[in-house]
Amino acid sequence: MLTLDSLYQAAFALKGVARVTDLIRAPRMFPDNEVYLKTENLQLTGSFKLRGAYNRIARLSDEEKERGVVACSAGNHSQGVALAAQKAGLNAVICIPDGAPISKVEATRAYGAEVVLVPGVYDDAYEKAIEIAKESGRTLIHPFDDDDVIAGQGTIALEILSALPEMDTCIVPVGGGGLISGMAFAIKALKPTCRVIGVQAAGAASMRHAFDEHRRVPLERVSTIADGIAVKMPGEKTFEYCRRYVDDIVTVSDDEIASAILSLMEQQKLVAEGAGAVSVAAAMAGKVDLAGRKTVCLVSGGNIDVTILSRVITRGLMMQGRQVELELEVYDRPKQLAIVSALVAEMGANVVSVEHDRKTDSTDLQHCMLRLGLETRNADHIGQIVDAIRSDLGYRCEIL
Repeated sequence: MLTLDSLYQAAFALKGVARVTDLIRAPRMFPDNEVYLKTENLQLTGSFKLRGAYNRIARLSDEEKERGVVACSAGNHSQGVALAAQKAGLNAVICIPDGAPISKVEATRAYGAEVVLVPGVYDDAYEKAIEIAKESGRTLIHPFDDDDVIAGQGTIALEILSALPEMDTCIVPVGGGGLISGMAFAIKALKPTCRVIGVQAAGAASMRHAFDEHRRVPLERVSTIADGIAVKMPGEKTFEYCRRYVDDIVTVSDDEIASAILSLMEQQKLVAEGAGAVSVAAAMAGKVDLAGRKTVCLVSGGNIDVTILSRVITRGLMMQGRQVELELEVYDRPKQLAIVSALVAEMGANVVSVEHDRKTDSTDLQHCMLRLGLETRNADHIGQIVDAIRSDLGYRCEIL
């Protein structure tokens, strides 16, 4: 069972191994509320996962250390185990789904682990890891459903309470539940009045579903840009800890996650992956009451796949009303584009893309279709531009 003593022992074991990450105020993002960011995206390996992995490995017997460890992960846990094993002088085998981002696979190899690419998804990699553990005698380092791993993750809460003992609300990302289990246990033991709110992606809300059903039920599928928390079913231990110590679980959409990633980059100069940004997304989207409270959002990881970063930024811009695509039906005559562009410029927007198409569904053969990509200030600005095109120019105009 988890105890406060086990968390303090984990904190001691992690000295000189894991960073005590900064807790920073975010007034630009939340000008009307007192919100802080716990920056585990700046942790070694770019994620909190090192904490739990190292604490588990540190508690192995000499015989277990001699046989080595095995783990499975699509990303951050694999890197955490690899670095933890390297620091402890152990041999590690990591099973990773073959569809995982190349950058995360190579980062795991760079920490000295042997990588086994497994066809399929996380569940297939997990089965392979169990098979290797049975055949070789290696110890399986579970990504979340293990008390030593949970205790390691809970050290984050000890750091937060040390830096901000008056914290009223802590918002934590939830996948399998190891992170929030350790943090909620620590917070409720040391400051029972503090609310602990978990956040899941709407497309992978397994813990929320378990809360609603009062039991663990696997989701048929998961789909979200927050791949680090895309778990079909929470752990057995973690579900019980969450049921006892977590006040609520809320969900956020991929659009809300993208908007949070963009805001963290622009306003805090922090790079967060989808899973790491869900806590901020929940606060920005009003899913958690912030009024009159000292709130901490845990930014749990920063290992975003650079190949999708531009798409996430574009989605975030569109979510915030700072980028839009308009479709206009205009007369197929000279200077029509110039007229539209002049109106857009007069209203303070910027044209970034233009597409002209003479094939339209209109019965009027004199018309053509014009699609414009614009940079705008916000949703109200977009509405003003659309209204002006319709009223001043008399063109049909729709937001795509």
